[in-house]
Amino acid sequence: MTINQIVRNTVERLKAEGKVWTPDAYSETFCSEAKKAGFAVEDCSGIDRFVPLMDKKTLDEIKQYRVRTTAELIRFLISKLNRLNPSEASILVEAFSGLAKKMAESIDVLHNAEASALAKKTIATLDERGGSTQIELLKQAWTNFLSIYDDSFLMKLSGFGSVDTANLRNTIENLKFQVNPGSGSDHSKIVQMLISSLVPSIAPKMDDSITELSKKLSNNPSYIETEGFEKELKTAIAMRIALDKQSVEDMVNTLDALLEKLSVQLIELIERSESSSSEIREVKRDLEALETNRPTDFKTAHKRLYAIASTLEEKVEVLSKDLKVHNETVTDMGKKIAALESELAAATQASREDFLTKLFNKRAIEEYLNLKESEYERHTHPYCIAMLDLDHFKSVNDTYGHEAGDAVLIAFAKILKLEARATDIVGRFGGEEFLAILGDTDLEGAKVFCEKVRAHVEAAHFMYQGQRIAVSVSIGVAERMAYPSMKALLNGADERLYDAKRKGRNRVEPA
Repeated sequence: MTINQIVRNTVERLKAEGKVWTPDAYSETFCSEAKKAGFAVEDCSGIDRFVPLMDKKTLDEIKQYRVRTTAELIRFLISKLNRLNPSEASILVEAFSGLAKKMAESIDVLHNAEASALAKKTIATLDERGGSTQIELLKQAWTNFLSIYDDSFLMKLSGFGSVDTANLRNTIENLKFQVNPGSGSDHSKIVQMLISSLVPSIAPKMDDSITELSKKLSNNPSYIETEGFEKELKTAIAMRIALDKQSVEDMVNTLDALLEKLSVQLIELIERSESSSSEIREVKRDLEALETNRPTDFKTAHKRLYAIASTLEEKVEVLSKDLKVHNETVTDMGKKIAALESELAAATQASREDFLTKLFNKRAIEEYLNLKESEYERHTHPYCIAMLDLDHFKSVNDTYGHEAGDAVLIAFAKILKLEARATDIVGRFGGEEFLAILGDTDLEGAKVFCEKVRAHVEAAHFMYQGQRIAVSVSIGVAERMAYPSMKALLNGADERLYDAKRKGRNRVEPA
């Protein structure tokens, strides 16, 4: 190995160890690499070549002060020559060391994490009587701390009082926080959410009972703590649902009337036409069939009307003048049909989707369960269900608030969607309990899915306003083939979930 290779190895080692490139550090690393390569470099022999020339007392002092390099030896000898009283110098060094240690201990109790960490490191170095290289590194670390320290974060408190950057105690004592009078809970936020949820999603107006309850809550948010509030809320919710149902029924009746009117008008136009060809008669029969077999939903009505309109456009050119007269009426009808269809689709989606997690709600889950059960009874298609319940979820709400609990539910729903297959059905069954329907899956396959969800939740970072919330999930899984009925299957999954809770939570049962 050449001297150039030793130099390259020295540079790479300094980079890898992250040392400050001082002459002493470079010399020490270079000599170590030279010795490893079997090179004898005179400068690397350090103070060994001078040891035979020194008396025993000087050697003892060199060992005491841990002098290792030639440069350290020269500084030591110069200091020794300049000292008139060695004992006084030793006392002075000890005094400076003690002073530095006390200063570091004082810094350690101040309210700054970076300074505290450096102070602890300084105390440890002084206790171990570290060499000049360690002290130089500490000095550089303190220099870096002073150069980048920024106390502008204190200005965030300026809205609550004067900020004294030279005296943190004065700043804290001068802060003034405005406290809302009264010791009762502030229900204003949840009241606003309740009022918004009571507004019908489809119906154009509200019932008097809903309006009255909304006014009570707006005027007195603490009304939700009264005994009669729950009964009034249930009545208002039932009325809101009834209003939406009635509105949908009115839309269907309006669409039915539009179809009937359109059918009658087009048939009259065709009958008045002088050229009643076979194609026109086919269109007439289609329209009469539409009148006889009325469609039951917006989508079917839209398709059938579109097919009829296409046939008329292609084959009934004779009626173009008459159709232009009625074009405005037909266009208006089409717009109304499209609007009603869109509103019905939105209402259908809302009735099957959980408003918070955007998963299927309990009603939709029960519909899919009935479909899976029908397939099982007809064709013996296997399936499993898994009941999933977030552990200690009440403590999350109690500790961090209901908004944090909602954030956890939303994040958990995303994990369920991510781990589920395209053919799996996942939904919120109520509160913090979720249910997954795993089609064409045996018990072993279902346990694999459940374990993936459990591990994903355990490893996930559930964050809310900068705080990490520890979350785990317990899962009970059951296979349809092992139970005599769907109801027994649900009870079985629920019992397995209870077993998982009883055995310590954060687990899948049967394990």
